[in-house]
Amino acid sequence: MFLNLHHHHRHFFASEHDDMSPRGRFRGHRFGRDLRDEQRTPRGDTKYILLRLLAEQPRHGYELIKELEARYAGFWKPSAGSIYPTLQLLEEGGYLTSEQQEGRRVYTITDSGRQLLAEQGDRLDWIETRQKPEQLFELKKAIADVGAAVMQVARSGNLDKVNRVRDTLSRVKREIYLILAEEE
Repeated sequence: MFLNLHHHHRHFFASEHDDMSPRGRFRGHRFGRDLRDEQRTPRGDTKYILLRLLAEQPRHGYELIKELEARYAGFWKPSAGSIYPTLQLLEEGGYLTSEQQEGRRVYTITDSGRQLLAEQGDRLDWIETRQKPEQLFELKKAIADVGAAVMQVARSGNLDKVNRVRDTLSRVKREIYLILAEEE
């Protein structure tokens, strides 16, 4: 039971980033470390993001996953293995309820869930705005455009052009890694 939240379930409801400023959350990460979670959402924040979506309207798990993919322009594709256990723990804690509707389990936020969201305040705004969706869409389009141009060169069969494009892409990749290495 989640009644004694701070003792038994601190690991679930506490984020490792709770006491850090938004700017300090990603400082110091370098190449070689697996950045998949940090790129998408700080560990522990998924529960708040799910509650915020459920505050908008009741949804089933697959619908939540698809909504997150859409809001993050496909850059965060949460797995069912991360979403459904989180929903179950939130339900066990009384932060949401669920019921079967047309063969799907539909989740609805409770008053306790709304209170938990309210307690997060500005932190939740940071979670949602740290990656502006329009910028992600623009980045995704730029990647697709570059990919299309590269494929045109590859299809041309001109080995000189292929080699020049490969060298250009190698330089761009190095520059991107330099940007990632910058301190904020």
